[in-house]
Amino acid sequence: MTTLNIKDIDSLTLTVSDIQHSIRFYHEVFDLPIIKNATRPSVQLGHRRLEFQTTDDHSEISAKTIVPGSAELAFETHDPLENTLSHLTNYAVEIDDGPIDYQGAKGPATALWVRDPDHNLIKIVTY
Repeated sequence: MTTLNIKDIDSLTLTVSDIQHSIRFYHEVFDLPIIKNATRPSVQLGHRRLEFQTTDDHSEISAKTIVPGSAELAFETHDPLENTLSHLTNYAVEIDDGPIDYQGAKGPATALWVRDPDHNLIKIVTY
């Protein structure tokens, strides 16, 4: 029997109400570079791509139900928590919860939660 050796995530796609507004938010607030020549509007998230689509403008093959605001993502930062909080405050991003002690994928961490313009839940984790 052969195995399927999945190792990582290549890309994620968010359904949003306004692609340009979302790209601006993720670029400015999270400092994610805009990818100029991607098939879909995208930003670079580490070694991954975060793509954006609307309910009216999605590919033929997509999730069964696509609606803005239905995603939950976790981002890792290497910045000190104080810098993260200051940066979010400067962009008037409201903290939904945290910072609190959290058990992340890599072990003990501190986490806080914010929402993007479509109310997708974004967890920011610091190890």
